[in-house]
Amino acid sequence: MSFRLTAEQRAVREAVREFGEAEIRPVAREYEADERYPHGLLEAAADLDFVAPNVPEEYGGAGMDPVSELLVTEELWRADPGIGGSISAARFGTEMLLEYGDDWMKEQWLPKITAGETPICTGISEPAHGSNVAGMETTAEKDGDEFVVNGQKMWITNGTVADVAIIMARTGEKGHGGISALLTPTDVDGYGATRIDNKLGIRAQDTAEIVLDDLRIPEENVVGEVDRGFYQLMEFFAPARADVAAQATGVAQAALDAALEYADEREQFDRKISEFQAIQHKLAEMATNVEAARSMAYRAGAAIDSGDDALATKLASMAKLFASERAVDVTDEAIQVHGGAGYVTDHPVERFYRDARITKIYDGTSEIQKNIIAEHL
Repeated sequence: MSFRLTAEQRAVREAVREFGEAEIRPVAREYEADERYPHGLLEAAADLDFVAPNVPEEYGGAGMDPVSELLVTEELWRADPGIGGSISAARFGTEMLLEYGDDWMKEQWLPKITAGETPICTGISEPAHGSNVAGMETTAEKDGDEFVVNGQKMWITNGTVADVAIIMARTGEKGHGGISALLTPTDVDGYGATRIDNKLGIRAQDTAEIVLDDLRIPEENVVGEVDRGFYQLMEFFAPARADVAAQATGVAQAALDAALEYADEREQFDRKISEFQAIQHKLAEMATNVEAARSMAYRAGAAIDSGDDALATKLASMAKLFASERAVDVTDEAIQVHGGAGYVTDHPVERFYRDARITKIYDGTSEIQKNIIAEHL
C-alpha cells in the first residue's frame, strides 16, 4: 500500500521541524535538568498553530486532519520529548470538549488552549486503577444542582499547570456505566494538585497527583451525558494511541539522527566507526524500525480520518505497540553506538532512552494493546 503525504502535510512537517530545531533543541537539556514546564515555548508554538491543531479555526485552532496532527506530534518529540511533549499534550481533553461539550464550554476554554494560555488536563488514572478505567473509585455525588467530587487521580498530564480539567468520576453503579465527565476550573476549593518530580524521563512535562476533596462542580458542567463518560472516552483512545505512536517515532528518529552523527565523527583504529559493518548494521536496523513505525502511525491516522472505527482501533493499537517497543530498542542501540559517551548527559541519547520508555505504558500498556489487537483479529 502506497502512502504519500500531501504538499500541505509536508509543509506542516517542515514548519514544525524548523521550530523544533530553532527553539526547542537549544534549551532542551536545560529544561530537563530544571524539570521546568515550558510556558513560553507553549505560547510560541501556539502562534504557529502547533498547540491543539485538531481544534477548528473558529476556536483558534488549525483544524488539521489526523495525519497532520501526527506529523506535529512526531516532529515535536523529535525535537525533544520533554518540551515538545508538553506542547503536544496541551490538547489532552479538547477532543472530548469538541465532541460532547456545550457551546459555552468550547467558547470559554478552547481559544485559551489554542492560544497557549493554558493546557487542559483530563483526570482518568488513579493510584489503584490505571489500565482498568472502569474500576475507578473517584465519586461524584449529587447535591442539589451540583456534584460533590471526592477521590484521587494519579499520573495526570498537566495536572498542576492547567487552568481547566475534565475529571472522570463515578456518578452511578460500578462498571463501565455510571462514569461521567465533569469540567472544572482548577483554581477552586477542593482541587489540589502536586507535581510528580521523580520521573525517569519526560521531566519537563508536568505530571501530577490530584486530590479531589469535596470539589463542587455544577451539574451544567457535565460533558456529554451523565453515566456515559466511559463510553465517550473510549471514542478517543484510537487517536490518542496513534498520537503515542507518533511520539515514539519522533524520539526514535531523534536517537537515530544522533547515532548517525556520532558514528560519522567518532574514530577508532584510525577509522570512523560508521565504516565498521557492525555499526552499519545497527544503524540499518534502527532506520528500518523507525520507518516501519512511522508508516504504521500514518496508516492509523488515515484510518481515523476515514471514519472506520473498527479499523482505526486495531491499527492505532498496532501502531502504538510496535512504535513504542521499537522506540525503546532504537534509543537503546543509539546509546550502544555512542559507547560510554552515550551513558552520560554530554550527549542527548541517554535522555531519549529515558523519555522513550513511557510510550510503552501510558494510553494503554503494551499488554493492553495486545489484548485489543487480538480482539480485532
